[in-house]
Amino acid sequence: MTGLRRLLAAALLALALLPAARADVWGHVDERGVAHFAAEQVDQRYQLFFRDGEGFDTARGVPTPRPVAVPTSQSKLLAFFDVSPAYKQVKHHLREASRTQGIDYDLLKALIATESGFDARAVSPKGAVGLMQVMPATAQRYGVTGDAKASAASKLADPGTNIRTGARYLRHLLDLFPGRIELALAAYNAGEGAVQRAGNRVPNYRETRDYVQTVLQLYGLLRPPALAARGAAPTRVRMELPPGGALGRGNLPPGEAPGVPLAIGPSLPGATVSE
Repeated sequence: MTGLRRLLAAALLALALLPAARADVWGHVDERGVAHFAAEQVDQRYQLFFRDGEGFDTARGVPTPRPVAVPTSQSKLLAFFDVSPAYKQVKHHLREASRTQGIDYDLLKALIATESGFDARAVSPKGAVGLMQVMPATAQRYGVTGDAKASAASKLADPGTNIRTGARYLRHLLDLFPGRIELALAAYNAGEGAVQRAGNRVPNYRETRDYVQTVLQLYGLLRPPALAARGAAPTRVRMELPPGGALGRGNLPPGEAPGVPLAIGPSLPGATVSE
């Protein structure tokens, strides 16, 4: 089941557990990709995912914890990469970085979409530069230093230099935290020291947690695992709830007792979503 289908299936199951009189669903996806749902906003991470009496359609977009400058509906996001001049100007750099560093091409796209929205001129308040928002101090590790002709920051404004440097740093982090992509992304945002000090967990910084969730959500939209394995094109997913909610409609796993909030993990028996 793809990440998007799993999220929607989890939402449907959450609706089934709510009283018929109230079917609002609040939710968030944590750094491990686990979807959490509740009948109310438990804390600031929870966003309104489904309002009573409405349907959900991925064509409207998937909420991301961190605002991004790209569409978040799957069809529009894929179309963005078909038509965006900013992306087309740098995709050859992305392909080269993906090949030389052994990083999934769509992961690089998701990270840049989150970091800068493919704005090569972006500079953060902390001084991170360009498409991959690389700090000049980090770039020095990879030989990007200032000289009489140009500062390190101005060199990082060049898309090729920026992507090569950012991809080398990301490769280092993926190797530092093998098999834990969420930790590599957290370290890209907050530094590897912050992740290590947190006991090799995503640090409890809201900015970092939101960043990790957003990159993973965009990555899931760009490369749903099951669809990628089949070589099929992503399709639109729509969920509608009939009057009275899903309560008692037989989509609960056997033996489950109603109750909220929920944490839905990688597999979800019983709940279904149509494509």
